[in-house]
Amino acid sequence: MRRTGLLSRPARPDPRTREGLFRGAAADRVPALLAALALGLIAPLGTQVTEHEPAPPPVAAPAPARIVTPVVLTDIPIAGPQDRRVVLTFDDGPDPTWTPQVLDLLIAHGATGTFCMVGEQMAKHPDVVARVVNAGMGICAHSRTHDEQLAEKDPATIAAEVADVGNRVPGTPVTTFRAPGGNWRPNLLDAGVSHGLQPLGWAVDPRDWKKPGAAQIVAAVQQQIHPGAVILLHDGGGTRAQTVEALRTLLPWLEAQGYTTAAVN
Repeated sequence: MRRTGLLSRPARPDPRTREGLFRGAAADRVPALLAALALGLIAPLGTQVTEHEPAPPPVAAPAPARIVTPVVLTDIPIAGPQDRRVVLTFDDGPDPTWTPQVLDLLIAHGATGTFCMVGEQMAKHPDVVARVVNAGMGICAHSRTHDEQLAEKDPATIAAEVADVGNRVPGTPVTTFRAPGGNWRPNLLDAGVSHGLQPLGWAVDPRDWKKPGAAQIVAAVQQQIHPGAVILLHDGGGTRAQTVEALRTLLPWLEAQGYTTAAVN
C-alpha cells in the first residue's frame, strides 16, 4: 500500500508528457536561479526593473563673479615684473574719419584698444561701430550725449545715459563706464556700479585733445607710461590727425619696449 499524507513525496512529473517536460525543466533550473538571485544578477519577483539611465554630465563650477567697485580704475592689475600690459583707450567716437584710421593702425601692429563710445555718435555711424566690434576691440560706455554736467542730472537721466552704449551693441560685452570729461561724482560712480560697469579712468594723459602736436603726444606717453597703465587718447570729438600721427610712432615704440596692449571689456 502506498503511504499518503504530509510525508508522502510528490510524484515525479512524467517527462513523456508536455506538462512533465516543462515542470521538470523548471525544477532543474531552480539551483541556478537561486544562485543568480543571491548574486544580484536577477531581481526578485515583484521588483520593477528599469533600464539604467546614463549619468548626467558633470556640472561645471560657476565662474567667479566679476568684481565691480566704485573706485575709478586707472591701472589694470599686473601679474609681476614680466607683465608689461597697458591699455590704449580712445574717447568720444566713433568718428567716420578718425576711428577707421586708428583701428587700421592697431590691426597693422597686432595691438588692441578700448573705444569709449558716445551713444549719439554710435547711432550716426553704425558701420564704424561694427568694424570696431568685428576687429575684437573693447567697448567702453562713455554716455549717450557726452554731457559733462551729467552728474547734475536726475537719477533717471543718469541711468539712461550710463546704460545707453551697452544697449546699442547687444551680444558684445561692455563692462566699463567713463564719465564724460572725467567729471566723476559719487552718483556717477554708483550709477556705473549699479549697471555692472567698472568706472574707468586713466593713468597716462598726453592731452591729445588740446592738439599739442604729434611729437609732444608721443613724448608725454613715453614719460608717463608704466606696466598696467590706462592711456587716454581720442578718436572723436574733433580733428584727430595728431593722435593718428602719434600712434604711428607709439605703437612700434611700445613693442620695442616690451609692452603689450590689452582691451578692457
